[in-house]
Amino acid sequence: MKVPFYGHERQYLSLKSEIDANIQQVLMSGSYVQGPMLAQFEKELAEYSGSKYAIGVGNGTDAIWLSFMALGFGPGDEIITNANTFFATAEAIWIAGCTAVLVDCDPLTKCIDPAKIEAAITSKTKAIVPVHLYGQCAPMDELKAIADKHNLVLIEDNAQAIDAAGATFKVGEHSAAVCTSFIIQKNLGTFGDAGAILTDHAGINETVRKLRNHGSNARNVHSFGFNSRLDDIHAGVLSAKLKMITQWSDRRIAIAAKYTAGLQGLDFITLPTVRPGYRHVYHLYVVETNTAAERDPFVQYLVDHGIDAKTHYSIAIHQQAGYPWGKDARIVGSLEHAEHNAATCVSLPMFPELTEAEVARVIEVVSSFQP
Repeated sequence: MKVPFYGHERQYLSLKSEIDANIQQVLMSGSYVQGPMLAQFEKELAEYSGSKYAIGVGNGTDAIWLSFMALGFGPGDEIITNANTFFATAEAIWIAGCTAVLVDCDPLTKCIDPAKIEAAITSKTKAIVPVHLYGQCAPMDELKAIADKHNLVLIEDNAQAIDAAGATFKVGEHSAAVCTSFIIQKNLGTFGDAGAILTDHAGINETVRKLRNHGSNARNVHSFGFNSRLDDIHAGVLSAKLKMITQWSDRRIAIAAKYTAGLQGLDFITLPTVRPGYRHVYHLYVVETNTAAERDPFVQYLVDHGIDAKTHYSIAIHQQAGYPWGKDARIVGSLEHAEHNAATCVSLPMFPELTEAEVARVIEVVSSFQP
């Protein structure tokens, strides 16, 4: 039995009638960019998330740097984030002209470590960007206390954790903006690139809506801006899928529980840690091998036995070739946990449409590995 890493076709077929109907509605409307389907999805997303505003943009990377621009961040400003995240988080900081300041992650949850942040704060620091990595929220209560103490802004990179929550907080409750991605791999994904910004701030909403559309909020009237619009066909796909997100998250959690129960006691991998009371929605189910030397043979063994395992993210931001690419960057303290995570991480297949037999097969093959 082969077990795929993604189940895009299965998910489409499970909602084919709803998705096809929304696409047909858009096509027949003749309004494909900033039309009624986008307005509908933005309204649905805002209601779902509990935010006043949802602004569709071209992708998750744009969502982050457009949020920075709406807040007035630019050259000379420093923004703190963690080093073990997808490249786009730091990339967005550089696109906005800011300095990326990298700190280490929590060795258990892999999210940013609040204990490492205050040492990174200077008079130039403007914001902290916690990444809700792999589907688990960063500790936003602790980060909010630090941000308030130093008069900093929190902007959440929530590309991987729609429908997640902390034990005592909701996503977005403590931040100026929540940035998300809807690329097909995400828990809520369309058939291409798309993203959104969620916010309660009227100023961010108004500014981003202009910035995403060539600086325009009225026909033929422009100021400085960009082209970063979520088109209506993608909005239609997302509208059809949004109704299923909680059910899909529950299925991911159930699959993760089966993995954890079936893989307990294996001495060559460390299983994911979930903070007590948190809703971890498992965008990825990531284990770590004990050493970097064991990781690639383990991945190859899984692939050879039909399990499409992958790595997320096997090169930390500061270890990428050419760092920092002529851009401003600082590293504060040791990044040993981020480096260990990058060198040892292995992602097992995780999507809601996995069958019970496929889950059992993953557990069987992982358990049979001999390091």
